[in-house]
Amino acid sequence: MQDTLMLSKDFLQLTLDNPHGLNAPFEFCLGQHTQVSVWDTGVILFEPLTELNAETKSIVLSSAVHGNETAPIELCDQLITALLSEKLITRHRVLFLIGNPPAILNGTRFVEENLNRLFSGAHSRGEGLVNQERERAKQLEQYVDRFFNAGPEGGSRYHYDLHTAIRASKHEKFAIYPYPHGKPYSGEQIMFLAACGIKTVLFHHEPTTTFSYFSAHGYQAHAFTIELGKVMPFGQNDMTRFIEVKEMLTRLVTGKALELGEFDESQVNLYQVNRSINKHFDDFSFTFSGDVENFTAFPKGYILAKEGGTEIKVEADAESIVFPNANVPVGQRTVLCLVPAKDYRVV
Repeated sequence: MQDTLMLSKDFLQLTLDNPHGLNAPFEFCLGQHTQVSVWDTGVILFEPLTELNAETKSIVLSSAVHGNETAPIELCDQLITALLSEKLITRHRVLFLIGNPPAILNGTRFVEENLNRLFSGAHSRGEGLVNQERERAKQLEQYVDRFFNAGPEGGSRYHYDLHTAIRASKHEKFAIYPYPHGKPYSGEQIMFLAACGIKTVLFHHEPTTTFSYFSAHGYQAHAFTIELGKVMPFGQNDMTRFIEVKEMLTRLVTGKALELGEFDESQVNLYQVNRSINKHFDDFSFTFSGDVENFTAFPKGYILAKEGGTEIKVEADAESIVFPNANVPVGQRTVLCLVPAKDYRVV
């Protein structure tokens, strides 16, 4: 496998050829500058062959936590190939994670269970629930733990979990900032996202079982769930729409100046989650059409959904909706309702 990868420089193909695992991990060096370690299928680490210090960043770039979200897979594939071909040389530790290879091959969001609801130990809760997504979530947690804990003491940690959304959005690219447990938000990171063309950020209101929350809460990483547009099949993504993202990630990895301005709230759209609506009955249904865009706003009193003989109405003066999905199991989230962010702290 090592010879195949060194010849082809195609880590994505190696992953898809071995969706359920590799026979054994392996590692090799690129020139005198980079060590490459392949820990598992879809798990590849690049580390500079220099002494680690507090200036060395530890960066996780994950894609394919949902297998049909192809644009992030293609974007990360381009970066991995450039690093393997030595067209780019990393100045920092970078771990790429291709989350759910079987779902990629299946062309579906997941095979048995939503992987992005299984982190922070959720993979092991519930009697008798065993499937490949739960096993993969546990493995991915272990790889992130191993990666961050092997980094330099005092070094900065980052995790950008890259996705695309099921439906179109009034803000094409946006990020979810995991619940910070009373800590202030990073103005520098918000401006980094803006430089990536991601000018809309949601401040989450509670702990979750997403991959980005796992890294943010468990390892004090600057971590985000990043939505880069709408789900498209492989080969149908307009990769010119991701030029800014690719440029800024390239600068971050290679140690080039990011050239970020001071935090300026006028340059971004900041929302906070007002509430999360969960499904309690099988007859849950939205009143709006299936093609309504993310961030569509509804006025106070508007009936958003119905279930179990009751109506669920807009509570604030106006609420914008994001990630509406009635086809989830009972007990899971059907939609997030947003209001403009206020009274937030930024450092």
